[in-house]
Amino acid sequence: MAKYKIAWMPGDGVGNEVMDAARIVLDAMKFDAEYIPADIGWDFWCKEGDALPQRTIDALKKTDCALFGAITSKPKEEADQELDPSLRDKGLVYFSPIVRLRQLFNLHTNLRPCKAYPGNPLNYKDSIDLVVFRENTEGMYGGVEFHPVPQTVFDALCEHPKMKRFGEVGLDNLAISTRIMTRGGCKSIVTQAFEYAKKHGYKTVTLCDKPNVLRETGGLMMRTAREVAKGYPEIELWETNIDAQCMWLVRKPEEYGVIVASNMFGDILSDLAAGLIGGLGFASAANIGDNYAVFEPTHGSAPKHFGQNKVNPMAMLFTAKLMLDWLGELDDAARLENALATVIKEGKVGTYDLGLSNSTTEVAEEIARKL
Repeated sequence: MAKYKIAWMPGDGVGNEVMDAARIVLDAMKFDAEYIPADIGWDFWCKEGDALPQRTIDALKKTDCALFGAITSKPKEEADQELDPSLRDKGLVYFSPIVRLRQLFNLHTNLRPCKAYPGNPLNYKDSIDLVVFRENTEGMYGGVEFHPVPQTVFDALCEHPKMKRFGEVGLDNLAISTRIMTRGGCKSIVTQAFEYAKKHGYKTVTLCDKPNVLRETGGLMMRTAREVAKGYPEIELWETNIDAQCMWLVRKPEEYGVIVASNMFGDILSDLAAGLIGGLGFASAANIGDNYAVFEPTHGSAPKHFGQNKVNPMAMLFTAKLMLDWLGELDDAARLENALATVIKEGKVGTYDLGLSNSTTEVAEEIARKL
């Protein structure tokens, strides 16, 4: 029997190609795992009306963790149009499967390292080494939305004096997305950030929100962070607003170590940070819960590039490194990171985004050789 069972979810588009690249490298490492295929993605929405079938959820419960490629998501109207005609008018609603996974398995912590490796010509600065902690199950991605707005919901919200004027446009012309945050959720993500900073020697944790405008939700996050920070006197808590933080990340990214934010703000910051270290082709992520984790590169399915074997697999391979870390296979994780860093530093083998001409497969094979 293999030591680990890994749910294998290529998903859509180039997710299939970067997952193939990951398999080349993991096999070269002789990583002791059985890979369990699991269905997820746009095709299953179109054919079955469910981008995350129950059989996939059941399969994941029998594995140690999951490795995921990429997903295609489209707005509500487009999703409805692409649904198989036999499934239309049955009340089916498309919902992002990766967001569902985060909520179903309570993958409360999204970890996104952003490190500049020497030799990468796309680095904004070579001194960047920061990590974004993003709350993963609450905030603006909680999925509590309304359009059109039911009268009962509008009436309830009219308890707030600023709500009534929005009813003047008519409830059919009104859309509402909520930002729901709990004290427990705030405490969890901030604690995870401080623990990571303590373990890895970072001197600061930066809380990024917008409490001067989002007074209740942002205020809860800020107050909770200050309470958590009292337990880590050796680590300084910095507080910034999301707009200012975006500016400071561009001006002085090397000054930041661990950044923690709510769901949407963390999403924005992590993609901005990815742009500083070479783009989404280098950006990895881990969705971590108490007992399960799903690992994914942060790029999308890139339909226009699918089938050309040309996209950068580095993000997927750094994601595999995060998986090895989480599983406690620290020596293998270090081996893989060293191989990735060596290929980047040599600058001889790489994909089109680096000004080179190698295929996705060729990059994976070169990393495998370095192992």
